[in-house]
Amino acid sequence: MLRIFCPAKNISADTITIDDRDQVHHIRDVLRVNIKDKATVFDERGNEYDCAIEEISGKLVLSVKKMRAQSRKYQTLRITVACALAKKYKIDEIIDSLTQLGVEKIIPLETERVIVKFHKDKEISRLARWKKIALNAAQQCQRNTLVVVEPITNIKKLLGEIQDYDLKLIPTLIGKRKTLKEVFVHTRPRNILILIGPEGDFTPSEVNLAKKCGCIPVSLGDLVLRVDTAAIAAVSYIRLSL
Repeated sequence: MLRIFCPAKNISADTITIDDRDQVHHIRDVLRVNIKDKATVFDERGNEYDCAIEEISGKLVLSVKKMRAQSRKYQTLRITVACALAKKYKIDEIIDSLTQLGVEKIIPLETERVIVKFHKDKEISRLARWKKIALNAAQQCQRNTLVVVEPITNIKKLLGEIQDYDLKLIPTLIGKRKTLKEVFVHTRPRNILILIGPEGDFTPSEVNLAKKCGCIPVSLGDLVLRVDTAAIAAVSYIRLSL
C-alpha cells in the first residue's frame, strides 16, 4: 500500500492535503495512483491515518477513514548516532540504513581526521538532501516517525552538549575498551548516543575528551570497520540487545 508522509499542519479530522511539489509529482506521475486508491499517511508525531485519495492535481487530497495514535514502542528506545563525515556518498547510505534501523537522530560529525569538508552554502543543500533521504527511507521501511538529521557539528561542540543521554559510547581502536556485551550486561538505557569516527579513527585527544564528558570507549570487534559498517553494526547490536 502507498505510504506517504504529511506534516501535521496539513492534517484535519477528516482531510489530508499534500502540497509538496516533488512529492505530488512522484505520487501522481511516477506511481500513477488513481482516485479512490487507498494510502497510509503518517505525520512527524508518529500518528498514522488510513486514507482514500479524493483529488490528484497540483495537490493531493485524501479523506481520512481511520486514525491511529503513536505507538508506545517508538518511545521506549532512543538512539542518536553522531557519525563522522565519510567520503563521497557514504553518508547518504549511512542515513538511509540508520533510518531503517530505527535511529531517532543522526548528527553528521566533523572531527580532526575527517577528510570531507563542505562550504557553508553546500552544507545547507546537503542537509536538505539528507533529510529527503531520511524521509524516503522512513516511508519505505514503514516506520511511523521521522529521523531528525542535524546540521554538521564539530565533535568538541557536540561533547559539550551530551549531558542528557543515559549512555554515551565511543567505538575506537585505541586504549582500554569494553565490548558492547560488557556494557549492556547490567544496564538498560533508554536514551543512547553513539559516536562513530572517521577513517583513521578518532585522535587520542578526541577520545580523552569524550571520556571526560562521560563517553565509554568500546570495541566493535577485532576487525577494522569502515565508517558505514561501524555505524550499522553498533546500532544493530543495541537494537537486538535491548
